[in-house]
Amino acid sequence: MSAPWAARPGDDVLADLADLRRADPPTHGGRVLSYVYDSGRADLDDVAARAVTLFLPVNGLDPTTFTSVAALESRLVARARDVLHGGPDTVGSVTTGGTESCLLAVKSARDTWRAADPSRAHARPTLVLPTTAHPAFHKAAAYLDLDVVAVPVDPDRGTPDAAAVLAALDERTALVVVSAPSYPFGVVDPVAEVAAGAAARGVACHVDACIGGWVLPWWGHDVPAWDLAVDGVTSISADLHKYGFAPKGASVVLYRDPARHRAQHFATTAWPGYPVVNPTVLGSRSAGGLAAAWAVLETLGHDGIATLVARTRDATAHLHDAATATRGLRVVGRPTGPLLALATDDTAPAADRVDPFHLVDALRHRGWLAQAQPALTQPDGTVLPRTAHLTITPVTQHVADDLAAALDDAATAVRGRAPATPDPALAQRVLTDGLPPDLAGVMATLEALPPDVVRPLLVEVLARAVAPRL
Repeated sequence: MSAPWAARPGDDVLADLADLRRADPPTHGGRVLSYVYDSGRADLDDVAARAVTLFLPVNGLDPTTFTSVAALESRLVARARDVLHGGPDTVGSVTTGGTESCLLAVKSARDTWRAADPSRAHARPTLVLPTTAHPAFHKAAAYLDLDVVAVPVDPDRGTPDAAAVLAALDERTALVVVSAPSYPFGVVDPVAEVAAGAAARGVACHVDACIGGWVLPWWGHDVPAWDLAVDGVTSISADLHKYGFAPKGASVVLYRDPARHRAQHFATTAWPGYPVVNPTVLGSRSAGGLAAAWAVLETLGHDGIATLVARTRDATAHLHDAATATRGLRVVGRPTGPLLALATDDTAPAADRVDPFHLVDALRHRGWLAQAQPALTQPDGTVLPRTAHLTITPVTQHVADDLAAALDDAATAVRGRAPATPDPALAQRVLTDGLPPDLAGVMATLEALPPDVVRPLLVEVLARAVAPRL
C-alpha cells in the first residue's frame, strides 16, 4: 500500500474539481448538441441541487425504512402514468436512466415468457428490434441471455416496415421493441401496427420513449400513436433526465400489467442477513435523482413543460429548415421530436456534397459539438448513411440563428471535400497517443473495421482513458 494521503481543506478540493470541470464542454448555453438537456432555466438547476442536498444521506435500498423514497417514487410513477396515458392498473419504477429502464423491461419480458411455459424454464428467447433501437437493448440481451433479431429500417425513412418486424416474431420471441423516436434519426417507429400485430401473436411490446416520453406529449397533433394509449403496448420507458430536465440519472419504466412489473424484481433470502428485494438493478441507490426529478416536474408544472417543448419545437423547425436549405446535406426521414440526423445529399454533384464526419469536425472548430454517427450495413445488405446528429433543447431557441449560421459556414468549409476514409494505422496511434483533435478519420476507420475488431478497440480506448496515472 502506498503512503496514506494527507487531508486537505475542503475549499482546495472543490477548487480542484472546478479545474477539472473547466476542461469539459459547456453543459449550458446550447452548444453541446448531445448528452445534455438544457432547459435554459437556472431556477430548475437550483431547485434540483437543493432537492439532491436534502436527500443526500438517504438510501433508496429500503423504502419501508426511508418512506420518503416510496412516497416520491409513487408520485413520479403516477405522474408518468398520466403523461403516457396509462390506465388505473399501470405501475412501474423510477430507475437511474434509460439503460436500466430498458434492461428491466427485457428482464420482465424474459421472465414472463419463461414462466408462461414450463418447457421454456431454461430456454434462450429472442429480442426483436429495428437496427435503430438503442444499444441498451443489445446490452440487456448480452446480460440476460437473449438472442437479438435485428430488423432493417428503410435508409431514407429511418423506420422499419411493421410487416417486416412482425415477420421476425416467432415462438421464441419474448419482446419486440419500437422507438418513439429512435435516437439515430429522430423518427417514430410504427408503434400502433407493431403493437397490434405483436398482441395478436401473444408477444410483449416495449416502447423505448427514453427520448420522447417527456416531450412528445406536448409536441403537437402530428405525432403518430406511440404510448400506452396504444393497444398492445405492454411496457414503456421515458427518461426524466432528458426532457424532464432532471439531473442525471432518473428514468421511469411503466407496465400495463402489474404482473410484468413484479417480474422485473429480484428477491432472495439465501443468506443469513436481512431479506433482500430489489425492484431495480441497484441495491443501495441514491435518492437524490428521485427527489430532484420530482422537484423539477413540480416546479415546471404541465404548462411549464409545454412552454419548454414549444421552444424546442420552434428551434428544431428552424434548424430543420436550415439543414434542408444547405447544399449537399439532407435530413434523414421525417423526424418527429427534437432530434435531427444530417446525411450527405447523394443526389447532389460531388463538388456540392457535404460529408457528415467533416461537418462535425468543422462545427467543433466553430464551438459547436454535434455527434458523428457511422454508417451501418444492415442484415439485408442495405446501408444506413453516416450522419451528423443534433439534439435540440429549449435553450437552442436562443442560439438557433447562430447555430444555423455555423452550420452553413461549416458546410461551406468542407463542401466538395472527399468523404473521410479509414486509416489502417490510425487505431494504433489512437491507442498510443489518444484521440486526435479531428475525429473524421477515426469515425471512418471505426465505420470500416469489422465489429469484432471495433468492439475491443473501443473498450481499450475507454479503459486506457480512465486507468490510474503513474
